[in-house]
Amino acid sequence: MIRIHFTADDFARVRFPARPAPLQELNTAFLRLFRPGGDLLIGRWRQRLLRSLPPAAAPLADLVPAAVAPRFLDVFGDGLEDALDGVRAARPAFVRSELERAYAHHTAPVPPWIRGLHRGDADAWQRLRAAQSAAFGTVLGPVWDVVRDLYRAEFTRHAVAVAEHGVGAALTGLVPGSRLRGGVWEWEAAGQDAPGEQDIELNGRGLLLLPTFHWTGHPLLADPPGGPLGVTYPAGTGLPPTPYGPGGPHEALAGVLGRTRLDILLLLAEQHTTGGLARRLRVSDATVSAHTAALRAAGLITTVRAGKSVLHERTALGGLLTRDGVPVRETLPAAEAVPPADSGVRGGRVRGGGTRGGARDGR
Repeated sequence: MIRIHFTADDFARVRFPARPAPLQELNTAFLRLFRPGGDLLIGRWRQRLLRSLPPAAAPLADLVPAAVAPRFLDVFGDGLEDALDGVRAARPAFVRSELERAYAHHTAPVPPWIRGLHRGDADAWQRLRAAQSAAFGTVLGPVWDVVRDLYRAEFTRHAVAVAEHGVGAALTGLVPGSRLRGGVWEWEAAGQDAPGEQDIELNGRGLLLLPTFHWTGHPLLADPPGGPLGVTYPAGTGLPPTPYGPGGPHEALAGVLGRTRLDILLLLAEQHTTGGLARRLRVSDATVSAHTAALRAAGLITTVRAGKSVLHERTALGGLLTRDGVPVRETLPAAEAVPPADSGVRGGRVRGGGTRGGARDGR
């Protein structure tokens, strides 16, 4: 059983980073790569990567001699170079203790470069950095755009779950079979390579939620000294991501939001009225009002009143999710285009999902 004990402060410090962590996704990809078993498609993926891994990545195998990875590799920076710098910044005493833990039950001789890493030699650290960079380029480089879009879709799903049901329900929804009782989030640690019984006291450090799209096993816990507890949970389809096909980069996000809500979010890179959105999408005002209410509740758009109309615009969070993409549906002919929004906006934000009495905004 895994039990994570929250204080009131910890619930306020549950975070879902805005972007994926390159090294953590690489770590989970390697766990999947060297984990035995899997169906035919996993076997083909594994064979392809093992054939294509460059010699520069080989030192990474020395870091995990007996399926025990040193914890100083658990760095959650959202840029590759920053994450690599974070690995290098690990405290020397922590690096030494983790290498000793990784090799505690390994009878073969320790590779010389690992001994150098234990001593803090600059050449050994450079070798590690080059190995991680080479591995990322081969394993994740071709699919990183896909990973980022899948991550945005999962980010959106979590944001909507928190907005609609609260943090507790959002947490238990991440790990099937988990439950939150008396400030303790717990789940059975079953399956291959599952950790044993663990009780983790957060004591105000907070929690970092990290979806991964290469791992399908139990949630992975990273408990770095002085930092928040990281919970990496499987969020993919069960198959490693592949480069984009004809569906394009917004398909994953559309699967979470729905096609119409995604189209609204994309159109709202510029301000639009409810009626203007309805004309662009060829749907009713009531449909647009229902969808904008949901997007507003998730913090993806804002709405302000302008006379008898309301104007919608995407928030910074909405822009992050869409990467300022173009609408999925084709733009309508010029004769049906939305006129520029009235610049004389007055009043405050609208709380509801449209105008009182279902008025036809912007027409």
